[in-house]
Amino acid sequence: MAFDYKKEYKEIYMPKSEPTIVMVPKMNYIAIRGKGNPNDENGEYKAAIGLLYGIAFTIKMSKKGDHQIDGYFDYVVPPLEGFWWMDGKDGIDYTHKEDFRWISVIRLPDFVSEYDFNWAVNEATKKKKLDFSKVEFLTIEEGLCVQCMHLGSYDDEPATVDAMHKFTEEQGYELDITDKRLHHEIYLSDARKVVPEKMKTVIRHPIRRKGT
Repeated sequence: MAFDYKKEYKEIYMPKSEPTIVMVPKMNYIAIRGKGNPNDENGEYKAAIGLLYGIAFTIKMSKKGDHQIDGYFDYVVPPLEGFWWMDGKDGIDYTHKEDFRWISVIRLPDFVSEYDFNWAVNEATKKKKLDFSKVEFLTIEEGLCVQCMHLGSYDDEPATVDAMHKFTEEQGYELDITDKRLHHEIYLSDARKVVPEKMKTVIRHPIRRKGT
């Protein structure tokens, strides 16, 4: 059976619908940076998603080709994720999506080296005849965070975020969102197939112990 990161690392991918504190380890990602409203049909975001999955599945299917990755095991491609911010603003203003800045990512298995990643970019470029030059190999260590499973529309996230921040204060922590530690979302539902009220999204914010 294929290794499924969501099932094997439930503390990271399947939190409860109440806020919890979690220590997130260092991970490698396929990443693309961009800006603008993610709902724009012809915007950067939707184009980026196609490129991310192009690389993700090139790596997953490498087992059938000449490039054999050392340590490879069969796995389910991890879910789409995103790091979000707005220049010059604290937090996220959901009424002005055109001001979004984002890094859209898909987790890489630990056995994928930067060499293997570069091979996948070259391979996908040749086979798909697309420009993958914006795709990068990105390492992020989030560390101490508060997270929660948000149920419902993306536009309803502020209520979940408020609950997370209240919980953070009650537990003796404070937010630590910076230009390096960002608002993070993990998308467990396909918005094209699931009605908004049933969508599941992990929301994660970096925190630190008060006074540190």
